[in-house]
Amino acid sequence: MQLVAVGINHTTAPVSLREKVAFPADQIGQAVASARSWYGNRAPKVYSDEAAILSTCNRTELYAASHLPGGVNEAIDLTAHFLADYHKLPYTDLRPYLYALPQENAVRHAFRVASGLDSMVLGEPQILGQMKDAVRQAEAAGGLGTYLHQMFQRTFAVAKEVRSTTEIGAHSVSMAAAAVRLSERIFDTLAEQHVLFIGAGEMIELCATHFSAQNVKSLTIANRTLERGESLAHRLSGTAIRLADLPDQLARYDIVISSTASSLPIIGLGMVERAIKARRHKPMFMVDLAVPRDIEAEVGRLNDVFLYTVDDLGAFVQSGVEHRQAAVAQAEAIIEHRVQSFMHWVDARAVVPLIQDLQESGEAMRTAELERARRLLARGEDIDTVLEALSKGLTAKFLHGPQQALNNAQGDERARLAALLPQLFRTKR
Repeated sequence: MQLVAVGINHTTAPVSLREKVAFPADQIGQAVASARSWYGNRAPKVYSDEAAILSTCNRTELYAASHLPGGVNEAIDLTAHFLADYHKLPYTDLRPYLYALPQENAVRHAFRVASGLDSMVLGEPQILGQMKDAVRQAEAAGGLGTYLHQMFQRTFAVAKEVRSTTEIGAHSVSMAAAAVRLSERIFDTLAEQHVLFIGAGEMIELCATHFSAQNVKSLTIANRTLERGESLAHRLSGTAIRLADLPDQLARYDIVISSTASSLPIIGLGMVERAIKARRHKPMFMVDLAVPRDIEAEVGRLNDVFLYTVDDLGAFVQSGVEHRQAAVAQAEAIIEHRVQSFMHWVDARAVVPLIQDLQESGEAMRTAELERARRLLARGEDIDTVLEALSKGLTAKFLHGPQQALNNAQGDERARLAALLPQLFRTKR
């Protein structure tokens, strides 16, 4: 069984590429099914292929387990080509930014990601929930089998152990807090600023909570579903508008934070130009936390707009890392121990077919000798004689294969068998 993890993240690729490789949440199940078909179409003898896809603003990763005859290199190559083909990207353009991790390195990576060690915000907890969602979607699409199911269950257990026994999440600066700090560099006080949040998901809720704590002048939620926007706005003593009203309303806001699951930009250059003109060039601070991006990149070129992407916030969230180095070392030690434990399980699974063959062969021997003994007893043979013959027949059949192999072997092969057989049969030498 070949285990692989292939993907890109915030350390290997810019947001301009990550948004092209991101999977919309409502397409994950379809993409998992496509990945499994991709393996089967290129290796017809492959069976029990497994796949799961994790796609967030900071990473897109495909985890796979397959019985490809070409081994781990073929598994990595096929997985990388799938990502390029699915998103209709030239493979040569994508490949330099991809990391491809085989076997225990793939397992170690999954453990580190879930534990927050591979995040832009070291120790951030959101990634664990995102990975659990990805696994649920993969399972619903039929993508999980014995290997990935076991790997992810252990992944979640490791993440829980890391978070409960280390201080990996202590002293962290969240993306939401970083957005507040950046805005304070633009405006003298946030108490006089009107803030707009586009979307109503977890990230927007975190950001809105942080800005609300600064007692901003007004707080507004713009969302496609007005009811959901109103629900969040009510909790934060704000108001809600429909996303469709954004072009007419944008000029009212000094600070705009956006994080939606849209596959296309929501705010274009023309919309912002009109808003800036209506504001008489009063500065506007904008943060785009979405991947794919919600705000067209060209907006950042406007003189009166301060636009930051999720990558731009990276430098701010690195503060406090020195306080967590001891926790990182503890977490890495826990992960390494659990990786070795899982790989031992994988190795044990590899001999299951052999064990099954041995059991079937032994059962066939036992059944044949038992049937022979029953025939002898039916003819009136002495029971002790029959039992003696049964025991000798079983012993002879059981030892026939090893004895024949030892007699036919020569040189180094015979020496290896001679050293191995006493361990298998617990004989004394």
